[in-house]
Amino acid sequence: MLGFFVTSASAGGLLSLKVENDAFSAGGDGQYTNGAEVIWAFEPADQHWTRRLADFIPGWSASGLAGVTYRFGQQIYTPEDIEVEALIEDDRPYAGLLFGGISLLNERKLGGLRLAESLYIDVGMVGPASGAEMVQRNTHELIASAKPRGWDNQVDNEPVINFGYERAWFVQQDFAELTVEYGPSAGFALGNLYTYASSGLGFRLGEGLDRSFGIPSVAPAQGGQSSFRPNRGFSWYVFAAVEGRYMAHNLFLDGNSFEDSHSVDSREWVGDAQVGAALTWDRWQIAYTYVWRSEEFEEKDGFDQFGSIVLSTWL
Repeated sequence: MLGFFVTSASAGGLLSLKVENDAFSAGGDGQYTNGAEVIWAFEPADQHWTRRLADFIPGWSASGLAGVTYRFGQQIYTPEDIEVEALIEDDRPYAGLLFGGISLLNERKLGGLRLAESLYIDVGMVGPASGAEMVQRNTHELIASAKPRGWDNQVDNEPVINFGYERAWFVQQDFAELTVEYGPSAGFALGNLYTYASSGLGFRLGEGLDRSFGIPSVAPAQGGQSSFRPNRGFSWYVFAAVEGRYMAHNLFLDGNSFEDSHSVDSREWVGDAQVGAALTWDRWQIAYTYVWRSEEFEEKDGFDQFGSIVLSTWL
């Protein structure tokens, strides 16, 4: 274990606030329009319940658990034209998600590679109970933006539970006065919110890569993979990544699982490309990611764009 959350004695955990919004990009006010997530990451104590949980999971162990994250957030999805009150049959449904989750993180050396593993469990609620309509209406009223009028057509209430796993293999090499890190990843998700298999390739270049780990994730991936060691001055890195997913199920597009609701013809193959940068100073880090996403359903014409900002500090 390399010490994903090895910190100074005074640092108890890493608190992060992640906001994803199409306003952070050249995209329009539609599709994945907003997400907010609070993440608390820490190294569990020897008798912490997550270490006992790790012992029950094949391939994991209490002694090998490097870190844990607790996550709580909300996501909002809408069609492109939010000022139309009637159902827009050829665009995605209105949908909101309110969720909480836990991530188990592991990291170790495998020959000349750095192997990073992440296991996720998420539970939540899709539908009116998510509060997405209230948040979007109040936010748009506050900033004097277009009034969303079609929320009567949103998917119905449905509890969701999802499991996910991701593994990444990284090679790190010196490059002039900088350091470069790159490698492939693979994973899957299983549940009534998402079911998919994924594979990708990530790349980082910068100063002080030995004090930071991972590329910030964006939905539908779960948060919490990235961390950094505090109290080491200033460092930075830029990154790029691509990921392809075979989507067997996406509740946000396929509609409710057990009753009729608005749906569209979701595409089985979806791809993401992302670029971004992270700046770290002592106990603080800020990271920005720009995302291009291919068409997620047959009626969609053109890729989607949104941005993600993550502000983190050790407490």
